[in-house]
Amino acid sequence: MTTDDDLRATAEAAGIATTWRDVRGEAKTVAPDTLRAVLAAQGLPEDAEAAKAALDALAQRLPPLITMTIGPDGVHVPGAAVGHRFRLDIEGGDRIEGHLERGWGGEARLPAISTPGYHRLHLDDAHCIVAAAPPRCVTLGDLGADAHGGHLPWALAAQIHALRGARDMGIGDFGAVAALAHAAGRRGCAAIAVSPAHALFSADVTKYGPYSPSSRIFSNVLYADPAAALGEVPGDPGPPDELIDWPAAARRKLARLRALYDRAADHPGFVDYRSQAGTALEAHARFEALHAHLYGRDPALWHWRDWPAEFQAPDSPGMQRFARDHAPEVAFHAFCQWLADASRGAAQAAAREAGMPVGLIADLAVGTDGGGSHAWSHQRAILPDVTVGAPPDIFSPLGQDWGLTAFSPLEMRAGGFGAFLELLRAAFRHSGGVRVDHAMGLQRLWVVPRGAGPAEGAYLRYPIDDLVRLLALESHRHRAIVIGEDLGTLPDGFHQRMEQAGILGMKVLWFEQEQDGSFRSPRHWPRNATAMTTTHDLPTVVGWWQGRDIGWRSELGLFPDAATTEREEAQRTRDRGALWTAFLESGAATGDQPPPDQGVTVVDTALAHVGGANCALAILPLEDALAMPEQPNLPGTVAQHPNWQRRMPGDAATLLDDPAVARRVEAFARARPRA
Repeated sequence: MTTDDDLRATAEAAGIATTWRDVRGEAKTVAPDTLRAVLAAQGLPEDAEAAKAALDALAQRLPPLITMTIGPDGVHVPGAAVGHRFRLDIEGGDRIEGHLERGWGGEARLPAISTPGYHRLHLDDAHCIVAAAPPRCVTLGDLGADAHGGHLPWALAAQIHALRGARDMGIGDFGAVAALAHAAGRRGCAAIAVSPAHALFSADVTKYGPYSPSSRIFSNVLYADPAAALGEVPGDPGPPDELIDWPAAARRKLARLRALYDRAADHPGFVDYRSQAGTALEAHARFEALHAHLYGRDPALWHWRDWPAEFQAPDSPGMQRFARDHAPEVAFHAFCQWLADASRGAAQAAAREAGMPVGLIADLAVGTDGGGSHAWSHQRAILPDVTVGAPPDIFSPLGQDWGLTAFSPLEMRAGGFGAFLELLRAAFRHSGGVRVDHAMGLQRLWVVPRGAGPAEGAYLRYPIDDLVRLLALESHRHRAIVIGEDLGTLPDGFHQRMEQAGILGMKVLWFEQEQDGSFRSPRHWPRNATAMTTTHDLPTVVGWWQGRDIGWRSELGLFPDAATTEREEAQRTRDRGALWTAFLESGAATGDQPPPDQGVTVVDTALAHVGGANCALAILPLEDALAMPEQPNLPGTVAQHPNWQRRMPGDAATLLDDPAVARRVEAFARARPRA
């Protein structure tokens, strides 16, 4: 019989932390039921001996892929013996032969390698891939962006859906991104960080949250600008409303895409794209077609686990029959992906043509919806019956369950990191950079068993050294920088690991406070980071100064009582004073502190303050460039707040021409320190 002590030892060996510390530093013990559920999600038995045997077998077997860093050190080769003869076929044509060396612990090691790439290691009848990575990701300096115009570089951040374009039909698209990039590049902007463009669910136009995608491998077809591939096409700018009517606008866009498919299904560009994209595209297109077929017939069939058994596996005979019988519908969804991909490529090309050394910085969400295309087509790669979230903290006392799936760390290794590499290559495609959402997931994720509350989860460890090396290698192969969203509770040593790997962290104005409540000087913010006033989940400068976020939370009942609202308002009053003092000390402000209702007058000051940060890159959110009071997303809400619905007040091509906006952008750029 397995005791609780045996269970905890097994869990730790499987990478599950059996204890954790909350935001107050108090130690918490993970419940046995949670440990059992997370073990089962990894395909491991509860029995300690059986689980240990499975883990030992995995550790002693030569995996399909091993990672290493180029330089003076070699790498341990599991399952091999010291002195074993090897042949290493270097990517590009060279060959190295020799014998495995003895490591400090007596293990067999491959000698040092100086050439980055994916090399093939042969050991008699066994072989694997050796991913030899540079020590760091590509840097701004590598791209010639570290002294853009003689100063440290700056970028804009934009929500794609919020932009307005001449043909967007009510939802922003990559055509509008290209127009914004052209305008911003002329003003010395080095990059545009855009919101996630991952594929959603075309059969369910009510699901439009960009961080809960169906697939992170493919694109949101509603962001396609068909003109990028087909030339001029019919379209209109959509209604002038401040908020997007997602269902109505999505239906209009999908109807246009169908009309274009009927006209251009045999376009040579589409034929080539579909051929090159291969089985991954076919699986996604089949999912989209089948999801529309089943869900359209019965709303209870939204999740693929509720589909008839013959359709629950992507390579089943039933699925093959469906694809044959509905070939035009499958082709339509592949056609939409072609248009979206061409649109992304055109937007990146426009950014580079406008003089941006980086161009688009894509946003990689932390996971996918468990009912989506990726979970259906990669069932071995993901953890079943657990979701990703966060433990209780100051902002979410009950914890968070984001309802997203995660990769299985054991299957990552057993599968040669194939699904992870596919994800990275999709993220870097048509991009000069990638922002990794919830970057701590490279080291650990808070996973919550099905049916449990968010606080009843556990931290699951991930092979950070392998993942960071692959990230660095793909960064170099795509010549793109990496930003890691490192806000919140971090594992020990995580910042140092990020800096060592050349991954830029994030410094947000609202969080740069000392324990005494004072705000840190931006001159002391670290160089290995991106400075910004805010993010999509936080209040804008105007909104923070006015207390709009507090007002929303109070109005929507997100505070437990009126006393909490009063405490938040009192704290904001103190924080305004502390921030204004910091503005005065940095030289960004002069004179008396403006009252709360004068938030617009504070924006220029805040931008000069953050623009002067010592960070390698400073990012100006478009909402702050336009002095908008509302934030794109209010965490903890779904329908109560217009999340992901707000539109910019003018056309993307001319937004920066407004005198007040132009002045703010120029001031932000001018505030950047000399390189």
